[in-house]
Amino acid sequence: MQEYLAPTSFFDYEHPAVQAWAHGAIGQERDPVQQAIRLYKATRDGIRYNPYVFRPDPATLSASYCLEAGESYCIPKAVLLGAACRSIGIPARLGLADVKNHISSQQLIDHLRNDVFVMHGFIELYLDGTWVKATPAFNADLCEKMGVAPLEFNGREDSIFHEYGTDGSRHMEYLADHGTFADVPMDFIVSSVAKAYPHLVNAYLEKMKGHSLEEDIA
Repeated sequence: MQEYLAPTSFFDYEHPAVQAWAHGAIGQERDPVQQAIRLYKATRDGIRYNPYVFRPDPATLSASYCLEAGESYCIPKAVLLGAACRSIGIPARLGLADVKNHISSQQLIDHLRNDVFVMHGFIELYLDGTWVKATPAFNADLCEKMGVAPLEFNGREDSIFHEYGTDGSRHMEYLADHGTFADVPMDFIVSSVAKAYPHLVNAYLEKMKGHSLEEDIA
């Protein structure tokens, strides 16, 4: 279980900003389940969901980067929640799956050139002697605009994307489960994204020619 509690370059909960954010979200709560719920809501609604910011750069998948950016997609948001939970002694591991979003915007489909979302990220937390799934990706404001109820998490049951929207239409369909990981499998993620959306990775690599990583992030 220790590997699901350890800090890493991705689950970097020793970062001062992550420490301060996590303690601020928890407040005076001492029950681990309630702590996890508070951290889930802080991640879900405090970090805006933005699927357009993926870059094959390890720094952008860390908890601290996600927090400081204030917006990100499913994997870094899951890592941020996991890092915060690890910081208070709740074991956490990253889950990855391929999904199909039946109500995705045409803009996003055009961006991906595909209606399948590979490497969808969620987090598994060990609470009250069992692993439970939590998916803090979509903030409540965005869910309202999409006509989908915000995904809640009670700390005792799996919480993954609703199969149907509030109007009864199909929402998210899970196509493949890639398992869980003690740390972010960067090479696996990048290779899977490059295979599914080669234009996104190629565009980033082309942009990086002649530029340092520090210059690009700045």
